[in-house]
Amino acid sequence: MSSYRIALNFEDGVTRIIQCGAKEKVLDAAFRQRINLPMDCSDGVCGTCKCRAESGQYDLGDDYIDDALSSDEAEQGLVLTCQMIPHSDCVVAVPVASTACKTGSAKFNGKVAEVTAFGEAAFELVLEVAADAPAFLPGQYVNIAVPGSGQHRSYSFSSPSGATRMSFLIKNVPGGLMSGWLNKAGAGDALEMTGPLGSFYLRPVNRPVLMLAGGTGLAPFLAMLEEMVQQGVQHPVHLIYGVTRDQDLVLVDRLEDLAKRLPGFSFTTCVADAATTHPRQGYVTQHMPAEVLHDGAVDVYLCGPPPMVEAVQKHFQSQGIAPASFHYEKFVTSQPVAVAA
Repeated sequence: MSSYRIALNFEDGVTRIIQCGAKEKVLDAAFRQRINLPMDCSDGVCGTCKCRAESGQYDLGDDYIDDALSSDEAEQGLVLTCQMIPHSDCVVAVPVASTACKTGSAKFNGKVAEVTAFGEAAFELVLEVAADAPAFLPGQYVNIAVPGSGQHRSYSFSSPSGATRMSFLIKNVPGGLMSGWLNKAGAGDALEMTGPLGSFYLRPVNRPVLMLAGGTGLAPFLAMLEEMVQQGVQHPVHLIYGVTRDQDLVLVDRLEDLAKRLPGFSFTTCVADAATTHPRQGYVTQHMPAEVLHDGAVDVYLCGPPPMVEAVQKHFQSQGIAPASFHYEKFVTSQPVAVAA
């Protein structure tokens, strides 16, 4: 392969994905693409360029000194970007803000291809974007400017990275700024986006996975599951999808399709409303059997409103459950904007 994709995750939540040649050092590739990663010597002596490789295969060679990177640090995934030559796509955590590296979130445009309304529950927004639109890690989000408002709203990608169509699952908020715009949007309408952003993204799948989605928090999991299909993941993956009302249970057909394409993937749904006609009433914590927790040998991903995140954390504590890793994203629905008569 002539080049690999390196996702640089900065501590302020900004992600920039660069191309790095198969024999090129990550620091050089970043500089070539106008991202000034921390460095002083570039010779493996000072340790200033030390970062953490969160996934991927790479070679550090032996042309650096122990004071710059000890063997213990290397075993823990720390790397010197001035020596790091990738052998696959990689994710690298950079311990400084993106602005300190003379970069930041990318701005790009998209045009409305489709808007599908799921009753009063949600919208699916599909945008056509240019082939050179920024890549993202499955699970991340983007800020979308609401035309004519001077404001933006944040939404997780529900589509796989690298596609020329980006999709988003957006809660229908009565009187909401974006909801109002989507109700009138037509094909070809332009939107400006800023991103990708966020530290909630799919890590390497090395053990079973449990996904917990609340409402439109399903979106990032659709992107993650598509990535798992592409990677050929074989580990068990279970998703519990909880909503407030029966009508909020959308895109179940998408999950059924994924279950056919991803070996080991299964899902359950539940509805909190006491008056539901759904066979599983209650919250996600009430429909979490022991077998999906694998005695703690499981990576847990959770995306939902703050009360749901807190309820799951308390449930784990009360049950003495300590997952191998626990990643979560809280989202808060924007309040309706008052409009003067």
